[in-house]
Amino acid sequence: MDYSQLAKAIVEKVGGKDNITGLTHCVTRLRFNLADEAKADTEGLKKMEGVIGVIQKGGQYQVVVGNDVKFIYQAVMKNEKLDFDGVQPASVGEENRSVIAKVLDTISGIFVPIVPMLAGAGMLKALLSVLVLAKLVDPASQTFVILNFMGDAGFYFLPVILAASAARKFNVNPYIAMAIGGILLHPTFTGMVAGAREAGIGIDVFGMPVRLSTYGNSVVPIILAIWFMSYVEPFVDRVTPRSLRLVLAPLFTMLIVGLATLVVLGPLGNYLGEGVGILLAYLNTYASWLVPMLVGPFTPLMVMTGMHYGLIPIGINMLASSGYDTVAGPGMTVSNIAQGGASLAVAFKTKDADVKRLASSVWLTAVLGVTEPALYGINLRYKRPLISAKIGGGAAGLFIGIFGVRRFAQVAPGLLALPAFIGPEGLANFYYAVIGCVIAFVVTFLVQYVWGLEEDVQ
Repeated sequence: MDYSQLAKAIVEKVGGKDNITGLTHCVTRLRFNLADEAKADTEGLKKMEGVIGVIQKGGQYQVVVGNDVKFIYQAVMKNEKLDFDGVQPASVGEENRSVIAKVLDTISGIFVPIVPMLAGAGMLKALLSVLVLAKLVDPASQTFVILNFMGDAGFYFLPVILAASAARKFNVNPYIAMAIGGILLHPTFTGMVAGAREAGIGIDVFGMPVRLSTYGNSVVPIILAIWFMSYVEPFVDRVTPRSLRLVLAPLFTMLIVGLATLVVLGPLGNYLGEGVGILLAYLNTYASWLVPMLVGPFTPLMVMTGMHYGLIPIGINMLASSGYDTVAGPGMTVSNIAQGGASLAVAFKTKDADVKRLASSVWLTAVLGVTEPALYGINLRYKRPLISAKIGGGAAGLFIGIFGVRRFAQVAPGLLALPAFIGPEGLANFYYAVIGCVIAFVVTFLVQYVWGLEEDVQ
C-alpha cells in the first residue's frame, strides 16, 4: 500500500488541508476535526480503496482505515506539514454537542493515546503468568521481581501518564500537569499516609484535612485535577502581571491545583471509584452474569459511539482495588471473538469476490482484538452479521458471567490476551475464558452461516 498517495487522497476528500483544524488517530481511525464537514466527500471516501468506513460523531470526522492507521496518519502529517501534536481542539463543534457526547469525547481523548502503554504493560504481566505456569521463571527469583515491577510500572504511575494525556485534551501545560500527578505519588506523601494510618491520626495542610488515600493505579482523581487546572491556569495567567508571569503563574497554578487535589479532588475521585467498586461488588455477588451478558452483545454499539472507552477506567479501577476485572475485559473479549466469527461466516457464504476477500482478512484482526475493520467493513454493512455477533456475544457473556470469569491484567480484548485470565488460584478461570471464546465464535458463526446474507441490503 502506498501510504503517501492514500493520505493525499483522504485529505482531498475531507476538503483539503485548509479544512483540517485537528487530527489524531486511535487503533484504526483517523480522527479529523474539520472546519466545515459539509466540504467532505463522505460517499467518495467510503468508496476509496484502503478506506473501510466513515463515522461522524462528537464533533469528529473519523475515517476508518484499519491497522495501518499509524502509517497513514504519519503520511498525512508529513505531506501536509501539519503539527497538531495529537491535540483535538476543544472548541470544534462544542456548542452543538450534548453533555454525554462531550464527556465521552473527553474520556476517549485522554485514553486513546495511552492505549499502547496499557496494552504493553498488561501483556507483559500476562506473559509473566505464562512463564511462571511453564516453570520457566521462579516466582521467588529476581527475574520474576524485575519483570513484575516492569509490568506494574505503567499502572502505578498511571496518574502521571494520565496527567500528560489529560493536559493535551484540556489544553494546559503538560509538565505542570505531570507534576500534579507526581504529588499524588510522592514517597513522602505515601509514607505520611501509611504512618498516619498506623498511628490512627490524621494529616492536614493549613488546617485543611487530607484524606488518607493512596493514588497509585488511580484514574479519576488526576482527571478531575487536570480538569480543574484547565480553569485555574488561564485565570492565573490572566491576573498575573506579564513581567512576573513566567515565575508566578506556574507557582500559583501548582499551589492551587496541588492543594485542591490533596484536600478535595483526590478524595472525591477516590470516593467515586469506591462507589463504583461497591456497585460492582454487589453485582458480582448477586448477579455476576448480568454485566458480561450486557457487555458481550452491546460492545459493537459502544465502539460505534466511543462509549467503550468509558469501560476502561472502570476496569483499571477494579484491577487496582480488587486485583481483577469482571467488567470490561471478559465481556469485550468474547464480543470481539464473536465479531470475528460473523465475518468468517460471511467469507464462507458470500458470492461477491471483493466481500469474500475483505471478510477473509478482517475476521482475524477481530479475534485478535481490533474489531473496527470487521465492524465497519462487513458486520454493520450487512446488518445480519452484526445481529449474529450480538447473539454469540450475549451467549458467551452469559456463560462467563455465570462462572465469574475474571481478567487479571489490562490488555487488548482478544485471543492474545487470554494469558491475562490466568489467575493466582490456578487455571480454572483461564479454561472458562477459553470456553467462553469458543461459544462466542461457534454460536455466531453458525447463526450467521444458517441465516445467510442479504447482499443487496446494506
